Amino acid sequence: MKNSAHYPNECIMAVLNSNRGSDGKRRSNVRRTMPVILSVAATIIICFQARAGAPQGRREIVSDDFTRPRPTPTPKPSKPTTTARTSRPPIARPPEAPPSTSKRYRLASSSSPNQPLSAAAAIEQLGITLWRLRPAKTSDTGERMLIREKDKSSEWIPERIEADTPLHEGDRVRLSIESPREGYLYIVDRDLYAGDKLGDAILISPTLSMRGGDNQVRPGKLIDIPAQEDDPNYFKASPNRSDQIGELLTIIVTTAPLDLTIGNEPLHISASDVAKWEKAWASVTERFEMEGGAGQAWTKEEKEAAAAKGTRQLTRDEPSPQTIYRIAAMSKTAFLVSVRLTYGR
Repeated sequence: MKNSAHYPNECIMAVLNSNRGSDGKRRSNVRRTMPVILSVAATIIICFQARAGAPQGRREIVSDDFTRPRPTPTPKPSKPTTTARTSRPPIARPPEAPPSTSKRYRLASSSSPNQPLSAAAAIEQLGITLWRLRPAKTSDTGERMLIREKDKSSEWIPERIEADTPLHEGDRVRLSIESPREGYLYIVDRDLYAGDKLGDAILISPTLSMRGGDNQVRPGKLIDIPAQEDDPNYFKASPNRSDQIGELLTIIVTTAPLDLTIGNEPLHISASDVAKWEKAWASVTERFEMEGGAGQAWTKEEKEAAAAKGTRQLTRDEPSPQTIYRIAAMSKTAFLVSVRLTYGR
């Protein structure tokens, strides 16, 4: 096996050797000097690109890995066939394969770039779609959300954005969260300031005023934050200080409810409790973003799967999250993901 450290040198020597004559001596024709220099430069670039493009562990995933636990879609009834007026038996045709709904995801970030998750490791997953709202147009085909503010209602279109998309003051945003395993969802929000300083920890979900405190998750069920029925049913990006650079969301999924007293209002959480949870449940995390997903509009299926009073679940062939987090499981009772939302200037 070749030593990768000498790989570019071998490429350079290959080009230089190509400039030797049959007698092994270098050609001294001045007119050939510039083409050789350009050839060497091009070869070096290609060699380094080849090394950069070499497999460095799993850098892509597909949505099937995430959506497999969802319910199987109900097959559509076949159309009745008319009896042919002939004595010959009908020609047997193989059933048509359903169109693939699998989506590809690229690795966008890792909490430990030099420690990629092993395929053999116990891995948890969490799906998040961050929606940015814009006023609806008559030509829009996506699902519309009714926004209520100052005793007036207007229609807006939620569109997908990647998790690291900068938010600007006044942006209206929402989150949809899905877990491929059953459990209980908790979300802690902290203001993020310059120098990675953090504000107070506030449990923004669950609350009794949001779906009556129901925070159970399961495959295909979406939890909207805020809920569609809330008033207001969106968050507005609004830094409270000049040095605020974003928000830090700590998202936890547990196998059993946490011992917390939930009320109608968001609950203040002590810094020591958050630190305890992070120590017990945080681990190496990779973030994957759907290729071509940003800009896609909210769908009817996603709207129904997140309705507070509905029982609708997304099936395997219906929309998958915009962002998938993969976490190296440290505990069988819970896992934790930190989601950093940034404010642009």
